[in-house]
Amino acid sequence: MCGIIGYVGKADATPILIDGLRRLEYRGYDSSGLAVMNGSRTVEMRKCRGRLANLQKLVGESPVAGNCGVSHTRWATHGEPTDENAHPHLDRSGKLALVHNGVIENYQKLRQGLEKEGHAFLSQTDSEVLAHLIGKCYDEQAEGTPEMRLVHAVREALGHVAGTYGIVAMHADAPGFLVGARLGSPLVVGLGKGENFLASDVGAIIAHTSDAIYLRDRDLVYLTDADFKIETVEGGSSKFEVSRVDFTPEQAERGDYPHFMLKEIFEQPETVANAFRGRLSDDEASAKLGGLNLTPRELRDVERIVLVGCGTASHAAMVGEYLIESLARIPTEVETASEFRYRNPPLDKNTLIFVLSQSGETIDTLAALREGQRKGHRVLGIVNSVGSTIARESDGGSYLHCGPEIGVAATKSFTSQVTLLTLLALLLGRMRHLSMAEGQEILREIRALPEKIERILTQSEGIRRIALKYLDAPGMLFLGRQFNYPTALEGALKMKEISYIFASGHAAAELKHGIIALVSETLPSVFVAPRDSVFEKNVSNLEEVRARKGPVIAVTTEGEGEAELKSIVDDLIAIPSTHECLSPILSVIPLQLLSYHFAVARGCDVDKPRNLAKSVTVE
Repeated sequence: MCGIIGYVGKADATPILIDGLRRLEYRGYDSSGLAVMNGSRTVEMRKCRGRLANLQKLVGESPVAGNCGVSHTRWATHGEPTDENAHPHLDRSGKLALVHNGVIENYQKLRQGLEKEGHAFLSQTDSEVLAHLIGKCYDEQAEGTPEMRLVHAVREALGHVAGTYGIVAMHADAPGFLVGARLGSPLVVGLGKGENFLASDVGAIIAHTSDAIYLRDRDLVYLTDADFKIETVEGGSSKFEVSRVDFTPEQAERGDYPHFMLKEIFEQPETVANAFRGRLSDDEASAKLGGLNLTPRELRDVERIVLVGCGTASHAAMVGEYLIESLARIPTEVETASEFRYRNPPLDKNTLIFVLSQSGETIDTLAALREGQRKGHRVLGIVNSVGSTIARESDGGSYLHCGPEIGVAATKSFTSQVTLLTLLALLLGRMRHLSMAEGQEILREIRALPEKIERILTQSEGIRRIALKYLDAPGMLFLGRQFNYPTALEGALKMKEISYIFASGHAAAELKHGIIALVSETLPSVFVAPRDSVFEKNVSNLEEVRARKGPVIAVTTEGEGEAELKSIVDDLIAIPSTHECLSPILSVIPLQLLSYHFAVARGCDVDKPRNLAKSVTVE
């Protein structure tokens, strides 16, 4: 959460910082601000609450220029979204400017100590406390150049801090010099020609450079326009490698689409293909996942699998549980990442853990990874962002290769995660009881997915018309069974995230166990009911809703399923037939489009839903 970009070079920093914030606004949009060091060795700051457009207007009315600066777009943790709580924050002297992601857990104690020394604070944030603490440490340094005094001040201040941080600091006494550090909150160094960058996400700097260094926890970096040095916060040496960013600036733009979310929904034929490209083996009727770093014998020895994720990733993991147990007959369970680290589930020595995260920086999922490793288990990652913390710290895994996902509501990452989990289930299944004929059938259906997704996307306008019928609905129920129970949960989450109406997902058979009390003439139920092994059971549950005059929207298989449901539902969305285990990849797409069109018609900002941010990097 929150976005950071810092710049030092020969160009005017302000437009670079503003453009970087525009690319990072999905990480937080409660407020934004920048501080720039001008030629007279003073720090000029502009910040305000609200969307980035407010900052752009402010800078237009009161320009600020210089070749070195820091900026921030905020998702509020401590203190309401106000001008005062917006970043950057200054120290007591007004010479030091700081931007910060994360949470300083002991900030109250630090603040009280600083107040006793005469420090006065303008905000309610923990971040301003850190700015004052670094400034105090700087002022108490009597020796050294201003640049190294700032480095030592950051190092000393962070020694007093409990919590997480991704920070960038600059000081008026040290023009053209930035210091950054991270612990639990991502920070990336961008290497340019005659200019260098610091950012919380490579998307902010991709227009300027494709060479990036992903800092590790407890790394500290200081840089000028021509050089950089990376050490540990404690002052020791630190290993690093320069990575090549694997996507283009164009991929991080909306193009001709009105919203990133719609663009990313329509990218799914390509992103699902990317997830399985080069990973299918016709000779073995299986999948190839070399990044797991496990021998066939080690995979054969796995007796239990735990899938860990948050939000949409946890729904993909739930599909994975059905997949692995169905195809490979390995006991599998899903753990919510935020709970996994605090409870103490029994895990035997032959348990394999997978953590799922689009960003690879989700704080709860990262903590779950470390907890699993702490207990001696092999933990593998399924992530999208190359070079992310989870990708680096896991014992192996697979990349989604679905390109940048900017829309806060996850879409293409879900289908890519489910595709990868299908490959995993197929691989494990073929090592056990799954026949070659069954493996070949699944391979054929996997290869057919992109074309079938294309066919669903042609129904976007028809789905929009369905959405318009229910704009006055107080909420929606989403119901499915077996493989599509998680699909129902994901559909409900999408509707909640971007339209702000009540929506809940359930196993369809649970209707009669309490949920049916919600059914009314004004509350539509969305049934995910493809023509599968539980189709008739779904129809029975659907009839229970119809008997109580509840409106029904059904997602079913074209042809036979469509014919059976057409006369008993209010609205029907047909999807192509596929293998039952692959149906969530197809059935979720109408739900994504339904929630998108519903939210747009209600006037909601689907790319920046209220109170949400894309990457949750604070606990």
